Amino acid sequence: MLRLLLPALIWLPAIAMAADEVTTYTLDNGMDVVVIEDRRAPVVTHMVWYRAGSADEPPGQSGVAHFLEHLLFKATDDLESGELSDIVAAQGGSDNAFTSFDYTAYFQRVAADRLELMMTLEADRMNDIRLTPEDIVTERDVILEERSQRVDSSPGAIAMEQLRATQYLNHRYGVPIIGWRHEMESLSMEDALDFYDLYYSPNNAILIVAGDVDPEEVLELARQHYGPIPAEPQLLERFRSEEPPQLAARRLTYEDPRVAQPYLVRSYLAPERDPGAQEKAAALTYLAELLGGSPFTSALGQALQFDENIAVYTGAGYGGVSLDDTTFSISVAPSDGVDLATAETRMDAVIAEFLRTGPDPDAMERIRTRLRAQEIYARDNVQGLARRYGAALTSGLTVEDVQQWPEILQAVTAEDVLAVAAEVLVPERSVTAYVTAPAPAEEPAEEEVSQ
Repeated sequence: MLRLLLPALIWLPAIAMAADEVTTYTLDNGMDVVVIEDRRAPVVTHMVWYRAGSADEPPGQSGVAHFLEHLLFKATDDLESGELSDIVAAQGGSDNAFTSFDYTAYFQRVAADRLELMMTLEADRMNDIRLTPEDIVTERDVILEERSQRVDSSPGAIAMEQLRATQYLNHRYGVPIIGWRHEMESLSMEDALDFYDLYYSPNNAILIVAGDVDPEEVLELARQHYGPIPAEPQLLERFRSEEPPQLAARRLTYEDPRVAQPYLVRSYLAPERDPGAQEKAAALTYLAELLGGSPFTSALGQALQFDENIAVYTGAGYGGVSLDDTTFSISVAPSDGVDLATAETRMDAVIAEFLRTGPDPDAMERIRTRLRAQEIYARDNVQGLARRYGAALTSGLTVEDVQQWPEILQAVTAEDVLAVAAEVLVPERSVTAYVTAPAPAEEPAEEEVSQ
């Protein structure tokens, strides 16, 4: 098996990457339609994405986008509460939804001949939601419990909330997607319906259908089921408050007795993937791998985990699919007996050395080959492809940007990486967080008592 695999990996960079079979339309009411053909299995993924996420929420209503996502599984004019998911399950399919900063999406994965039924259900949900006061109370309790489980019970999640709030002073990316608890507790039916009426409109939505389908047939079905829904005339151009220039490094310490392993996280403001200008984002993708990818080959891993035994973990991350400025992060968990300040000093030294010497050429080629392989293998996951296009299109990118991304990644040079590292990895753009357990209280000194 190994003899067969190695030649494939060696020749992988030379493989031409064909563009996905994507067809696009726009309905008369403004709804975008994207069809991704994949005939290998008689299944289809049907998704409706809305250009509305937590960063689009009105002030004082944090969490309403995610709250509404839950409420859309309740009743409509034609369906009882929970009936949509029951129908999908009865067809042997699955469904769910998710909310992010820049979008909310709903999807079903079913046999290809059930596509029209899915459009019927989703179009009904877009236009005819029917809520009761009991729904509001029930689902508000559900999202509060979800916050308790996912955030409040996790010191790491709380620390990341505090870090984002420190990084973004003015932009809504500093507000958690799930919401601040004190605002979630007061979310009302009026809040949910106002968000629904404005944003859950065909001219703010993208229909993505991926799988064993014919584009023209999909378009005809979309016209039948989504076409009659009227556009929202009050929908304005997407507006976000801008982050002011960050002029000083920021720091915070989060102490929690539940922290078993202290660690530090450094976050920098960084450019996102922009339509027609994805080169910096591609270089940052390499930078994350070069600094904190595999501990055996990355700069931080080799230096801190193996050469010096300073850390038990090192990592770096970058997520470029974002409507506005995103972040580049670095994290280090020190070894026993190494304090966070020492780990940070050594981390900074590795970064400084990287900025001085630049990427290792062999490391660049390894990453180039791995990224190319990832892009090729990703084409085997139809639902993943649908999500890739949906996240990109609701974040301001185009179909062409998504299709050009693999080749843009392949064109990244060491000079590109060094240039973007010098631009992003500056203290003034950073927030450094220490996450640790409180220091044990000192025992009071015993008083000497004379007889």
